[in-house]
Amino acid sequence: MNQKFVNNFLEKGFLLSPDVIDSLKNIKLIEFSEKIKKISEGPIIINKDLFLLINAGEHLVNINWNEFEKSRTFLEKGRDNNMYNVFLDLMNYNISEEKRAMLNQVLEGVKKPEDIHFDDNGRDSFSSVVVLKMYKENEKKKTVDTFVQHYRSRYNSLKRILQNRNELQNVTSINRILGKSDREQVSLIGLIFEKQITKKGNILITLEDLSGKIRVLINKNRGDIYEIAKDLVLDECVGVSGVMGDRIVFANNLFLPDIPHGKQIKKCDEDIYAAFTSDFHVGSVDFLENDLLKFIKWLNGEVGSSEQKDISKKVKYLFVVGDLVDGVGIYPGQEDDLTIKDIYEQYQKCAEYLSMIRKDIKIIVCAGNHDALRIAEPQPVLSKKYAESIWNLPNVTIVTSPSLVNIHSSNSFEGFDVLLYHGFSFDYYGDNVDSIRISKPNISERAGLIIKYLLQKRHLAPTHTSTLFVPTEHEDPLVIEKVPDFFVCAHIHKAIVNQYQNVTNICSSCWQKRTEFQSRVGHVPEVSRVPIINLKTRETRIMKFSD
Repeated sequence: MNQKFVNNFLEKGFLLSPDVIDSLKNIKLIEFSEKIKKISEGPIIINKDLFLLINAGEHLVNINWNEFEKSRTFLEKGRDNNMYNVFLDLMNYNISEEKRAMLNQVLEGVKKPEDIHFDDNGRDSFSSVVVLKMYKENEKKKTVDTFVQHYRSRYNSLKRILQNRNELQNVTSINRILGKSDREQVSLIGLIFEKQITKKGNILITLEDLSGKIRVLINKNRGDIYEIAKDLVLDECVGVSGVMGDRIVFANNLFLPDIPHGKQIKKCDEDIYAAFTSDFHVGSVDFLENDLLKFIKWLNGEVGSSEQKDISKKVKYLFVVGDLVDGVGIYPGQEDDLTIKDIYEQYQKCAEYLSMIRKDIKIIVCAGNHDALRIAEPQPVLSKKYAESIWNLPNVTIVTSPSLVNIHSSNSFEGFDVLLYHGFSFDYYGDNVDSIRISKPNISERAGLIIKYLLQKRHLAPTHTSTLFVPTEHEDPLVIEKVPDFFVCAHIHKAIVNQYQNVTNICSSCWQKRTEFQSRVGHVPEVSRVPIINLKTRETRIMKFSD
C-alpha cells in the first residue's frame, strides 16, 4: 500500500518525505489525490506538515511555494523557525490550538537563505523580502462553473473567519433554519443576495449560503445594528443571530468578518525605516519629475537637513504600489496628455529613476490600472515584455496586486507582513457607501474610511460590480485571510496613514499634478508626499517633496 501510494505521487511530480510514510494508515488514496490537486502548482516535496494540512482539506492557499521550499530546505540546519512558521500560519491559522501544537512539534528551526548574513547580535545585515502569497495565472478556460466555485470558495473562507466568533461557532445552514419554529433562536452566515429598504424604513436583506436563501429583517429601531446594516453591500459575507419568524429571521445582531481585537503591534530591534509611494505616472505631461528626483536624492542622502539625512540612511524598504507609468490608450485622447507616447520608453524611463536609488534599499513593486496589463483583478506582475528594464534591476521584487510580502525577518524576528493592493475598487466604495460618501467632500479624502471598510469586510472588493475580476476556482485572491501588519494601497493620490485594530493602513501619494480627468471624477491629489515608518518604534511621518 505504502509503495503504491509513493509511486502514485512520483508520477504526479511529488516526493513524499520519510516522516509522511508512517502517517499513511487509513488514508484513502483516491480522496487524497483529489485534495492534492488544489496545490498542483505547489511544492515538490510533501512533508508531514503539508500532509496533515492537505489531508484535513480545510485551508490551502496560493502561497509562494518556491520560498516555502527554500525555508524548509534549511529546516534541520537552522537558526530559527520564524519564516517557516509564517508560511505554516498562512496555511493553517484557522485550525484549533491543539492541531497547531501538534504541527509545531515537528519544527526544529529554519536557516535564512544563504545570501543573508548575520551580525554578532543575530540581526541580518541585509534587508530581506519574502513573497508569501501572490496570484498565479491559470490559463484554464473560465466557465459559469468557475464563477460558482469562486464564490463558493469566498463564502467558505469568510465563513471560517466569522466562525472564530463565539456567537457564530454553532451556525445552522439556511435550509435547516427554514424548518425552525417561530421565536426560536438561530444563527447563520451567508452572502448578501439582495438588499432593500421596506416602506416602514427597515432593512431587508436576503442571505444565501450553499444550501439556500432566507430573508433577514433589521429593524430601524435597532440602532446598534441598523447603522451597520445601512453600509452592507451586495455579495459580502455576514453573520446574523436572531429569532425565527415565518420563513424570515429577525436580526438581533450582525457580525462582520473584521479584524480581531488584540492583534500584536510588531516592532523590530533595529532603527530602520520603510517608505511607501506609488503613482509615478511616468510619461504624463503632468508628471512631476523634479519632485521625484528630489525624493530619490533624499533617499541617497544628498538633500535635506541633518536629521532628514540621518533618516534617509536608515530606509531599507521602498514600496511602489502601482501606476509606475501613465500608460498608452488608457482613456480616449490620452496621446495628447503624454510626453512619452511609447509604452516601452515609459517603462525604460521609470527604470532609470528606480536605478538611481541606492542598491541596499529593497524595492517592492506591484502594478496599477495605468500599467501595461489587464485591469481585471487580481492584477498579474508587470509584463516582462514591456517592463523588462525594471525586471532587470537587482534590488527590485515585482509582485501582483494584491499580494502578501514579509520584510525584515531574521533569526530573532519573524518580520512584518505587508498586504499590497493598488486600490482600483476604492472609487466604487467611496461613491456608493453612504457613511463614506457623505463624510468627506471628495474621493481623495475618503481613502482612510475606505481602507477601514474593506478590512472590516475582509475583502478588497466584496461587491461583484465594484471592480473587474478574474474568477478562480480554489480561492478568492481578494479575500484578506491573514491579518497583515501593514495594509498598503494607492490609486486615490492622497497620502494617508492611520491605524485600525493595530493594522497600520497606508495610502501613498502620487507624482502627478491634477489632471482634467481627476477633476471630473472628484479626485483632489496631494502630490509628492511619502509616508515613512520607523519599524522599531512604528512612528510615522509624511515627507514632502513638492516644489
